[in-house]
Amino acid sequence: MATRSVNDDGREKYSLAFVVVVALFVTALITANITAVKLLGVFGLVLPAGILVFPVSYICGDVLTEVYGYRVARRVIWLGFLCNVLAVAAIYLGGILPAAPFWQDQQAYESILGYTPRLLAASFLAYLIGEFANSYVLARMKVATNGRWLWSRTIGSTLVGQGLDSLVFVFLAFVGNIPLGAMISAIVAQWLVKSAYEALATPLTYAVVNRLKRTEGVDAYDRDTSFNPLLIRG
Repeated sequence: MATRSVNDDGREKYSLAFVVVVALFVTALITANITAVKLLGVFGLVLPAGILVFPVSYICGDVLTEVYGYRVARRVIWLGFLCNVLAVAAIYLGGILPAAPFWQDQQAYESILGYTPRLLAASFLAYLIGEFANSYVLARMKVATNGRWLWSRTIGSTLVGQGLDSLVFVFLAFVGNIPLGAMISAIVAQWLVKSAYEALATPLTYAVVNRLKRTEGVDAYDRDTSFNPLLIRG
């Protein structure tokens, strides 16, 4: 069964498996951004609660790029970005609209769900840079290795993507507010934990990728692909 086929009227249609992977990608992204407000203390490290689910978006991104190719992954990355913008806008509007007279939790709502413009900008930019870097590196490595050693490109692309994501977010969000040493520690801690998460999920990634390649009849190689992240319809 092909991932994309064309209806009689010329419109594209997508398989259920592809839709499920995209749904998991977007859900993991939005959930991570909402839960990141809580800070966890784990083995002496301070980490956002979003770290529990955010790496799932990278695993899904790896699956999309490995099976369907960079062109498809690029569209899904932008879809995730737009869905996140919609979620943030809805949360913001919910916060500024007048509350019912008997509702006493406005401060709690703002404390948990409110976003400062600086943190929001840092989060959005870090997401785009990290996800596109992850997809680009995996696609390039697949061609370079002729499709061998899947583990090397899922882990290698994650090291690059998650590293850039952590670096961009922590730097833009906290530079000037916390000491440089603390920023470096936060960047390294998040990078290592997220990358370890991906490495531990390698057997699952293998299982999903191999099954999708068989059932979808797709195994894309981006030999002639334009890697311009803005070329959504390319």
